[in-house]
Amino acid sequence: MGIEEKLPSGFLLTTVEQAAGWVRKSSMFPATFGLACCAIEMMTTGAGRYDLARFGMEVFRGSPRQADLMIVAGRVSQKMAPVLRQVYDQMPNPKWVISMGVCASSGGMFNNYAIVQGVDHIVPVDIYLPGCPPRPEMLLDAILKLHQHVQGEKLGVDREKAAREAEEAALTAVPTIEMKGLLR
Repeated sequence: MGIEEKLPSGFLLTTVEQAAGWVRKSSMFPATFGLACCAIEMMTTGAGRYDLARFGMEVFRGSPRQADLMIVAGRVSQKMAPVLRQVYDQMPNPKWVISMGVCASSGGMFNNYAIVQGVDHIVPVDIYLPGCPPRPEMLLDAILKLHQHVQGEKLGVDREKAAREAEEAALTAVPTIEMKGLLR
């Protein structure tokens, strides 16, 4: 006989971390950062056929101060990189990033001086979404995987330490263009 049988009906047993994770995953507000053709697929995901409203994400926020999820869709130019970082810095904590499309994830077919070879050189990325352009179903799957990740996150000092380490690693990563081996 456990404690569950002795409680009257209507009681819910959980931990603070599980409750906070459920609240965070259920109230995620995306900030749009559509830069190229992937942005069309991102907008399609918010339309009626795929319906992000099922996950409480029907409104893409225009202000970074109201958003906690940044979806970077498309190639990021060197001129746009500081703007992307500024928008990311203006978002309140906790915040998450989805890199949508091969151009945002690795520079794609644009291996030149004008395009950043992966948005993870600017901001820490939680989920990489491949494809050129990725389908709306793929973005929905990435969002659901991010929901699972968010629901299992720790609270407090451990989370802040992990976030700091991830951001430092992203900023000190070797650019793809300078890597040797099978890439060339």
